[in-house]
Amino acid sequence: MNNTGKLAGLTVFITGASRGIGKAIALKAAKDGANIVVAAKTAEAHPKLSGTIYTAAQEIEQAGGKALPCIVDVRNEEQVKAAVQAAVKKFGGIDILINNASAISLTGTADTEMKRYDLMHNINTRGTFLVTKECLPYLKKSKHGHVLNISPPLDMNEAWFTSHVAYTMAKFGMSMCVLGMHEEFKPFGIGVNALWPRKIVYTAATEMLSGGSGDFMKSHSRKPEIMADAAYAILIQDPKIVTGNFFIDDEVLPKYGVYDMDQYACNPLYKDEIFPDFFVGDPEAYKGARDVRMPQRPVKSKIDPKKLPPKTYIDAETITLLERLSLVDCANREGIETLEAAIEFADQIHQVDTTGVEPLITVLEDKPLEVREDKIIEGNCRDDILANASILQEEYFVAPPGNIPLEPRKNPLHEEQN
Repeated sequence: MNNTGKLAGLTVFITGASRGIGKAIALKAAKDGANIVVAAKTAEAHPKLSGTIYTAAQEIEQAGGKALPCIVDVRNEEQVKAAVQAAVKKFGGIDILINNASAISLTGTADTEMKRYDLMHNINTRGTFLVTKECLPYLKKSKHGHVLNISPPLDMNEAWFTSHVAYTMAKFGMSMCVLGMHEEFKPFGIGVNALWPRKIVYTAATEMLSGGSGDFMKSHSRKPEIMADAAYAILIQDPKIVTGNFFIDDEVLPKYGVYDMDQYACNPLYKDEIFPDFFVGDPEAYKGARDVRMPQRPVKSKIDPKKLPPKTYIDAETITLLERLSLVDCANREGIETLEAAIEFADQIHQVDTTGVEPLITVLEDKPLEVREDKIIEGNCRDDILANASILQEEYFVAPPGNIPLEPRKNPLHEEQN
């Protein structure tokens, strides 16, 4: 989406702006010449996460904006108050607030430690409420007051809660702020909205949750720029009119002339295979996809060699039988060793504890397969078809049935005699 310059000179306070969606929104607003308050925790480079408040501020100024990096943990009331006052002192006020900071743990009730529960609720719900509360006096004074929470639509279907109730409660808390505050702030002309991605957006959190399959997840995700463009489209609107909405990114953009969503794919080769995000789409389909009792992390099973069956060795007679069944020449030493190793591995699998593990749900199991009925056609079809053929080539290979004995080889393994 092209910039319009409508945010020039406005001050945008963004939590969690050192990386990901927050930074993408910051850079988009900076191209208009906006003032950006980078409110985030990361002041020093993290070994696994790229970006700090200072590197983000540098990029913002290179993009055309002015930046104020502030060390802010949204759980800390004093840090939030200090950052708000620093923003007002430097830029003269606050016009737009983006509540982007968030914590996530996709765990069920039994696996959610209370410190993780507290972390999610203190950052997502309490943090959003606190930062909005402290920015409110200055948003009231603005002629273009906007609050935008990066949170999902409020769909109370049980599917969105079942697998990670603590996270959903915390994230929906941000959305409940939109539900209540948009009406509360109407007399002041402040617009309060939510924005959520339809498809997975690749961020540091996504990479962390991918569990070592980062490249695969990234290939099936969208870039943060789709959320930045959608946020920009909302923030340039009149806050007195545009308020109380739960926007979805790829529904917002077409209204402002952006129809090509493929441009946001991290890998164009997989643009049609982007994974859906939480809280949007068919909740029953999501519930079915999550209703698989598989471990959250790889589980190592100890193999007791004493319980394994005797090692299987492949002899010449077995090779002959395999060839007869598969019509493939297996008679070489490398093929034999590979087959023996596969059998040995299969024996080990018998010792893996699969108690309570359900089979994975596949695409084929989800959809009924229609079998075409054969139609009987009278007439000599073969002769009719061949009569219209310009080239005829009759060359056939007929495989012997398994019950026809094959002439035994003198040396089934094709090995030279010593």
